[in-house]
Amino acid sequence: MGWFEDPSWQLHVSLIMLLSLHTRANLLDNMLLRSSAKLNVDSRKEDTESTAPAPPQKMLSCYCHQHCPEDSFNNTCWTDGYCFTIIEEDESGLPVITSGCLGLEGSDFQCRDTPIPHQRRSIECCTDEDFCNRDLHPTLPPIKNKDFVDGSIHYMALLISVTVCSIILAVILIFCYFRYKRQEARPRYSIGLEQDETYIPPGESLKDLIEQSQSSGSGSGLPLLVQRTIAKQIQMVKQIGKGRYGEVWMGKWRGEKVAVKVFFTTEEASWFRETEIYQTVLMRHENILGFIAADIKGTGSWTQLYLITDYHENGSLYDYLKSTTLDTKAMLKLAYSSVSGLCHLHTEIFGTKGKPAIAHRDLKSKNILVKKNGTCCIADLGLAVKFISDTNEVDIPPNTRVGTKRYMPPEVLDESLNRNHFQSYIMADMYSFGLILWEVARRCISGGILEEYQLPYHDVVPTDPSYEDMREIVCIRRLRPSFPNRWSSDECLRQMGKLMTECWAHNPASRLTALRVKKTLAKMSESQDIKL
Repeated sequence: MGWFEDPSWQLHVSLIMLLSLHTRANLLDNMLLRSSAKLNVDSRKEDTESTAPAPPQKMLSCYCHQHCPEDSFNNTCWTDGYCFTIIEEDESGLPVITSGCLGLEGSDFQCRDTPIPHQRRSIECCTDEDFCNRDLHPTLPPIKNKDFVDGSIHYMALLISVTVCSIILAVILIFCYFRYKRQEARPRYSIGLEQDETYIPPGESLKDLIEQSQSSGSGSGLPLLVQRTIAKQIQMVKQIGKGRYGEVWMGKWRGEKVAVKVFFTTEEASWFRETEIYQTVLMRHENILGFIAADIKGTGSWTQLYLITDYHENGSLYDYLKSTTLDTKAMLKLAYSSVSGLCHLHTEIFGTKGKPAIAHRDLKSKNILVKKNGTCCIADLGLAVKFISDTNEVDIPPNTRVGTKRYMPPEVLDESLNRNHFQSYIMADMYSFGLILWEVARRCISGGILEEYQLPYHDVVPTDPSYEDMREIVCIRRLRPSFPNRWSSDECLRQMGKLMTECWAHNPASRLTALRVKKTLAKMSESQDIKL
C-alpha cells in the first residue's frame, strides 16, 4: 500500500470526496425546492377553492294559516328553515291550530317545544318536502291533575309548618328550662338565718328594741350593729311588690312580720338617701313608716341593698282605695293622719338634738301606707331633701331619679321652681297632697253614691303621661281634677273640695301649708263629732 502513502494520491482522493459531497447537497436542495413549490401550489389551490361561491340554499314552500308573513301568497310562505304546525289552547280552553314558516336560525330550539307552565301546547316541524306541514297533526298534551298537585303542595306546606313550629317550641322550652335553672342557682334575696344573738337577748321584740333606742340612744334609730344582726336573722317569706327602685318582700324576724325593701344595685343613691333620712334624729313618728334596719350584703358577683321597715298588710293607699268604700269618718281619718305625717316631715325641730325640715318630693297615693287601724303613714323617702338652717342650704340628694309626672306641680313641669329655696319644695308637696285628698274624697259615700277609684287627671292624660302631656294640662290649660256634683250637697265633701283647691293652686305662694290643712281637718272632725 505504498501508493496510498503518496501525497499526490491523497490529494486526488480528497478532491473526489469533496465533489461527491457537493453533488449530494445539490440533490437535497433540488428536492426541498420541488417540495416547497408543490406545497405553494396546493395552498393556492385550497385558497382558490375556499373563496369559491357556495351553491345557493334551496327555499322550502310551506302552508301558512294564522301565521302568514307579509310576503306570503295564497296561504303559502317560503323559508330556508322548517315548516311547522302548532296546536295550543286559547283563553277559553279551545284548541287553536296555527301553521307557517320558521327561519333556519333558531328553528332547532323552537321546534323542541319546551313546556310552558300553566299552558297546554304542542308543535311539530318538517323539512321533507314543500307543504309538508299539511300532513302534521300535533295533539295537545294530557291535562295534569291539579287537585293532586295542589294537595301535595298543601301537604308539604303543612308538614313544613308543623316541623318549624315544633322546633321553635322546643327551643322556647329549652330556653325557659335553662333560665329557670339559672334563676334557681342565682342567690335569692335571702338574708342568712345565722342566729347570731350576741347583741339581742332572746325574748326581745322589735318594739322593745326601738323603745330602748329612743329612750337611751341618740334618737336616730337602732345602733348599727343591732341593725346588722336583725338583718342577718330575717327570713324572706314572699314578694309583695315591685317598683322602679327594686322589690318589696314580706319577711319575718322571730315571728314578727317585717317589710324588706330590696333595692337594685343601680339605685344605691336612693337606698343611701332613704336610710339617711330615716335615721335622722327625731324622725320617728306614728304617721311616718317605722324604720327598723338597713344593711348591705354582697359577694364579688352580686350585692344586696335592703331596708327593713314595719309591715302593713293593707298595703298602699292606692291599693286600699281601689277595694274599700269610705264613710266620712274613715275619709277624715285617712286625710288627717296623712297630713300629720307630712306636717312632721316639713317641720324643723330646734334643739341640741333637733330635726331638720324635710320635703318628700315624690308624694302620691302609692307612697302612703294604710295601717290596721285605718290611719296612714308616709313612706319612700328616697327623693327627700333636707333644709340645713345653720347654713341656710338645701341638701339635695345626688340622685338621677325624678318624681312621678302625674303628681308634679306646675312649677316643676315648667322648670320655674327655685331649687335653692326650700319653701319651694314644701309647696310642691302640698300640690301633690291636694291630688291625694281628691283620690280619697271620691271614695267617700254620700247619699248612697260614690265614684270608682281613679288617678288624678285620668280623663285628660294617658295612662303613662309624658312631661309634655302634663305641662299642657297643668301649666298651659291650668286644668285640675273635676268635682262630682254630689259634693255640693254634702257639707263635709264640699269643705274637702275647698281644701284641695287651695292646696293645688297654680301659684305656690297661695297654697296652704301642711299645718294649716291639719288644723282645718281637725275642725271638720270636731264639727262631725268624730274623734281622730
